[in-house]
Amino acid sequence: MREISLDRLRTLVVISQLGSFAAAARQLNLAPPTISLHVAELESRVGATLLTRTRGQVRPTVIGETLLVRARRLLTDAEMALDEVRNQVQGLTGRVRLGASTGAIAHLLPEALEHLRSEHPGIDVQVQVLTSQASLVQLREGLLDIGLVALPQVAGKGLAVTAWRRDPILAYMPADWQPPAAVTPKWLAERPLILNDSSTQLSRVCTEWFATAGLHPQPRIELNYNDAIKRLVGAGYGATLLPQEGEAMEADPRLVCRPLRPGLWRQLGIACRDARQERATTFVLQALERLGQ
Repeated sequence: MREISLDRLRTLVVISQLGSFAAAARQLNLAPPTISLHVAELESRVGATLLTRTRGQVRPTVIGETLLVRARRLLTDAEMALDEVRNQVQGLTGRVRLGASTGAIAHLLPEALEHLRSEHPGIDVQVQVLTSQASLVQLREGLLDIGLVALPQVAGKGLAVTAWRRDPILAYMPADWQPPAAVTPKWLAERPLILNDSSTQLSRVCTEWFATAGLHPQPRIELNYNDAIKRLVGAGYGATLLPQEGEAMEADPRLVCRPLRPGLWRQLGIACRDARQERATTFVLQALERLGQ
């Protein structure tokens, strides 16, 4: 069954508003025969007369009025849909799906999101807690637009990973341990440890730091939630190695942090699809890049 064209419906609406085929032709910038053809096609499609001429005035029939009610609604909906798409193309609105670790979400993203909300309030950033590998997988599958990932990473076909920021890794310990001014692998390996899960890039970096001193300590527990790790440290359960992510919102007097000797760094990158980005995604990337600087 042939569909009814929106152009034909628009013609019917304009004729009913102006009461004239000729006036409708002028407003729509169409030839008068085209206007007549549009009406004839609609009448053929519905199987009834839609317009009548009375004393030189064109008026809709009862059936024509019924179709006009629906036609106006359809044309309004179509225009609203086009407006929404135009706004998204221009970056005024849009949805951006972003994956990151709990630490990045808690300590790094808020500043970028606050800036984005000020500059581009119509952009909705949907954040998911994901490991670096999970973010890359979802990017490849088209389920994610941006991933904050620990470096180094092999992007793979269709993805791009760029360096974003470099944060020092510090030792966090119970305050009553009285640690030295700078913590060495040997000093820390002799104490109970709470470290990140072995599947994470942070775990691999910390393992290499101990290995440079010929040490391979076994942690008491492995977790991926940095705030939970710090709570355990504060409770005296052990020490940990974590990146310094932004400023601490509230200092915990039960724990202290010290720099490492030799120094250690956690590098983060921004992963996204290696293709032209939607404007909304571009604006989110710009907000993140500003934070990285």
